[in-house]
Amino acid sequence: MICFLGVVGNCIVIYTITKKTKCRAKQTVPDIFILNLSIADLLFLLGMPFLIHQLLGDGSWCFGAPMCTMITALDSNSQTVSTYILTVMTLDRYLVTVHPFRFNHVRTPCVAGAAVGAVWGLSLLSITPVLMYSGLMPLPGDLVGCALLLPNPASDIYWFTLYQFVLAFALPLVVICVGFFKILQHVATAVAPLPPRSLRLRTKRVTRMAVAICLAFFVCWAPYYILQLVHLGIEQPSPAFSYAYNIAISMGYANSCINPFLYIVLSETFKRQFIVAIRPVHKDFRVNRSTTDGGVSLRLAPALQGQPQPSSDSPRLPATAPALQR
Repeated sequence: MICFLGVVGNCIVIYTITKKTKCRAKQTVPDIFILNLSIADLLFLLGMPFLIHQLLGDGSWCFGAPMCTMITALDSNSQTVSTYILTVMTLDRYLVTVHPFRFNHVRTPCVAGAAVGAVWGLSLLSITPVLMYSGLMPLPGDLVGCALLLPNPASDIYWFTLYQFVLAFALPLVVICVGFFKILQHVATAVAPLPPRSLRLRTKRVTRMAVAICLAFFVCWAPYYILQLVHLGIEQPSPAFSYAYNIAISMGYANSCINPFLYIVLSETFKRQFIVAIRPVHKDFRVNRSTTDGGVSLRLAPALQGQPQPSSDSPRLPATAPALQR
């Protein structure tokens, strides 16, 4: 269910944003972040069928060593990218809320694209141990499993778990928490002249969605990383611990399923963009530049000429950890 709903939801998000671009509407900074977050979540979920097959086969892997490395690296890289994009989104919310005019020249689609490219590169670099040590492990009955084969398991597992925890959870979480604390602090104490009401309202809604996405990330991934740390001090896990661990893994995957539905529920403009994206192709679209943050508003123009055009323009409101140890 997580795999199916997540793939469908993220495909909807990717289709909606790319369709908007094809309709001559300029991508905004939040669009770029949301699009790449959905791509990373989709890639993460596409590795689930292999994990499901492995679990149903009592840990056996029948897809060969290259696929073992590829799926493990894809799993790890995609979730790390999601985490880092959430961190960059938080920094973007900080700039647009606390410094709405000062950093306007920095908050451009080109800079956002460069930041996302750096995130993908940094994530790929951080999963070097996964690329080096993932491989096939012999199992009873002439079977093999796909696992991370660290050279010195007794000590390497300890350090690799801490490495995962710090880079893929603790450090991004600290940045996210500090960023939103600064945002809330600014909102509570702001006395300077405020930007136009429409921009303030739009900023508030986008910030609310960013908070919901980051909160979902923490709720879904905290149990997994906490149990990873607890497992370091347990020699023989109990059945209850193993059961809780499996639930925590499922919650981690569920995070990539939840994100697109948060956009759909919390963003009225995303709903409108999706409706526009699925309109019949013979409809003509008119794109109007908005005055805030490079956003746009979309209006449907009737197919017949000479009919009066609707005048209601609405401002546009633009719209998570390394590989799970198996």
